[in-house]
Amino acid sequence: MLYTIIKAIHIIFMVSYFAGIFYLVRLFVYYKDTDNFEENKKQILREQYVFMARRLWNIITVPAGVIMLTTGLIMISLNFGLMKTPWFHLKLTFLVGLAAYHFWCWKKVLQIKNLQGNILPIENIKLRQANEIATFILFLVVFTVILKSLVISFWWQLIVGFVVLVFAIMMTVKLVNKKKK
Repeated sequence: MLYTIIKAIHIIFMVSYFAGIFYLVRLFVYYKDTDNFEENKKQILREQYVFMARRLWNIITVPAGVIMLTTGLIMISLNFGLMKTPWFHLKLTFLVGLAAYHFWCWKKVLQIKNLQGNILPIENIKLRQANEIATFILFLVVFTVILKSLVISFWWQLIVGFVVLVFAIMMTVKLVNKKKK
């Protein structure tokens, strides 16, 4: 019973964490969109985006991530047999990618905090594409957990399907942004 309760808490905070990460990078995109605005308007909007990003990061994303991580570690300690399963090793590999993405987001929050110059020296389209990285990681983790018994047998089909999904999403982002221009 305890394991199931911890698992439910883990899932709830995983959803909260991903909601925070999804919106955070969207705020970076909005921030970058102000590059060509008149100075007064740009300053007002950037101050608001920085305020929103810092609050989102400090009040939702990081606390949800900490609780998600803590409950995940508790589940491992309650069921250490997970560490012997190949699908779980794959999930942990994807979570290392999520940790790297989390670190990248944290660095961007620190960069925009100063509100000086071209703080996000990355193209707008690249930021929009980076906004999809968390989506890819979420797909990978969820499909690995749900299809755990099939991961070893059908790993190449899963990888091909994932590559097709990534390609489709990236092309959609590019097409939508071309139409905006």
